[in-house]
Amino acid sequence: MAAASDELADLRERLVGPRTRLRRAADIDFQVKTILEKHHVARYMRVERTVREDHIYKQARRGRPGPSTIYRKITKRRFDIEWTIDQHAIAYDHKSDGMYPLITNDRNLSPAQVLEAHKGQPMIEKRFEQIKTVHEIAPVLLKNEARIEALFTLYFLALLVQAIIERELRLAMKRENIAELPLYPEQRDCTRPTTEQILRLYSLAERHQLVKDGNVIEIFDVQFTELQRQVLALLGVSEDAFRMPR
Repeated sequence: MAAASDELADLRERLVGPRTRLRRAADIDFQVKTILEKHHVARYMRVERTVREDHIYKQARRGRPGPSTIYRKITKRRFDIEWTIDQHAIAYDHKSDGMYPLITNDRNLSPAQVLEAHKGQPMIEKRFEQIKTVHEIAPVLLKNEARIEALFTLYFLALLVQAIIERELRLAMKRENIAELPLYPEQRDCTRPTTEQILRLYSLAERHQLVKDGNVIEIFDVQFTELQRQVLALLGVSEDAFRMPR
């Protein structure tokens, strides 16, 4: 508020100056609004645009003034500003200083549980970021509401599976006292693996079949690396899931 008051005082000096360019009410109101919004004090300061009259007296006729000289009054009107601080608004907000209000429609939660649920917001926001980037949900080129709802349901299920994979691997790492896995590019260590990194680990896993005259001559099964086998074991997935039944 002190900084805003200083800028309002500078604006007032410009208004009373003989060569001011701020002569329109709209221009002055815009300057005031800019100052209040810049310092976030529009709620606490009340600025009023007023009209100030300056009076000067000049002789009605030329010549040396005397006892009977007639003068005419010339009035010039200029805009001015006055401001006050709303003490009631300050006192009202002062009562909530230091408070962190949370609103929920679940009346079964205690205040501590509401706060704990609120702390999960960054994870939810992270999922929104992943659905826009990793899953590339946009643009949605659909107009039928039912189809849009069905599409978003599929993406929700994909996020659900993604979250389960990440949770299972991280819990297994904690259970086996594994602090990190080299899942990042260049085999850099990762402490909190994501599904994207896990799937990239198996992106080059391939199985080939040698076929002659419609008959399978030989099957070349997937050759896993030690890291791939370790991650499968942590996830509880058998290597046979990548092999065709014989």
